[in-house]
Amino acid sequence: MFLGSLALVRFPDVFTRTNAATKSATFGVCSTMLATFFYFLFIQNIFASKILLTIVFVFLTAPIVGFVVLKSSYKLGIPIVIEDVNELEDDLGEDHER
Repeated sequence: MFLGSLALVRFPDVFTRTNAATKSATFGVCSTMLATFFYFLFIQNIFASKILLTIVFVFLTAPIVGFVVLKSSYKLGIPIVIEDVNELEDDLGEDHER
């Protein structure tokens, strides 16, 4: 979750920020639910199928929600920041042919 928070501050536009937030939130929730599942399975000796269904639900719905947010941002006309850095061109110089 720390890396997702850092990405929200560092990334330049809503598109990259939403991507980072969706991935980190999905990973965080699924990791917590998986740890809970293993706790109930090995410590309490209970097979918690509802927790597995929750993990599947989060894996299926989180990317869809992220896509809907990105699509609505694009349709609203929020600008995309393109910071394409060609480090190879900087190293080779401008006289190098492709």
